[in-house]
Amino acid sequence: MRGVGGLPSWVRVRLPGGIVAMATHRTLDRERLHTVCEEARCPNQGECWAAGTATLMILGDRCTRSCRFCAVASAREGRPLDPTEPERIARLVGEAGLRYVVVTSVDRDDLPDLGAGHFRKVLDALKALDPPPRVELLIPDYRGDRLRVVLDGGPDVLAHNLETIRRLTPVVRDRRSSYDHSLEVLREAREHDPSLWTKSSIMLGLGETMDEVLEAMTDLRGAGVRILTLGQYLRPTARHLPVARWWTPDEFAELERLARGMGFDFVASGPLVRSSYRAAELFLEGRLSGGPAARTSVADRSPPQ
Repeated sequence: MRGVGGLPSWVRVRLPGGIVAMATHRTLDRERLHTVCEEARCPNQGECWAAGTATLMILGDRCTRSCRFCAVASAREGRPLDPTEPERIARLVGEAGLRYVVVTSVDRDDLPDLGAGHFRKVLDALKALDPPPRVELLIPDYRGDRLRVVLDGGPDVLAHNLETIRRLTPVVRDRRSSYDHSLEVLREAREHDPSLWTKSSIMLGLGETMDEVLEAMTDLRGAGVRILTLGQYLRPTARHLPVARWWTPDEFAELERLARGMGFDFVASGPLVRSSYRAAELFLEGRLSGGPAARTSVADRSPPQ
């Protein structure tokens, strides 16, 4: 069944609005902080901001890669790094009393360390708070020394998105991105710390088959990934890849069932689920604290399916 604007009726997008959403925007604007909610045109921005939540995006607002699914602005070089950004993020989190924080970034191929050192500074600033929040980092494809710089800071959760199946990776992602490289990022993270919670995400609707999605899920489990999110690709502008197929809620439910059977600790699967998904953060906070999750987090979330 089709809804408004040709979208399926089960794809419901809530526009930003309300007092809490406006307050969230004002706070982020005051601290001059970027969010993936705005830059990537996330469909859950209204839902998240109405709850006073957001996923913080560091390293500027210009990405040096040009993935064909992503709405974040791209450029050959990003803006100069802001040395005050770690302090401002920590101040925002401390004032809000947040217990779970998600931090992601643009790609910065123009920097010698690809921005890994700045990630570490943000992590250190958050961990210096009293009490420190749980921190999830959604990182670019760092490996080797760059990955260790981040991991040695002690993130509670390390996320890196596979994004799509093997066959479509050259079409969907920037040419510098690699399916196998992304798997190795996640594998190296688990080898560095076998107790680390690792997480990844796959978009559906770009032309993949069910068998190809299952293959990607199997590959992620083979790399030690413990948390998986699956969501529907939504075309941000006419310049981006078109939607090849709308996966139904029943199909997402079946994928969740199959993923749980593969041994993932937690699976969030639904049309508006995104890599930073509220239910996943609540699950992780509960596991990390040894008790039930509490408090709002800095995280993306989806409306009820």
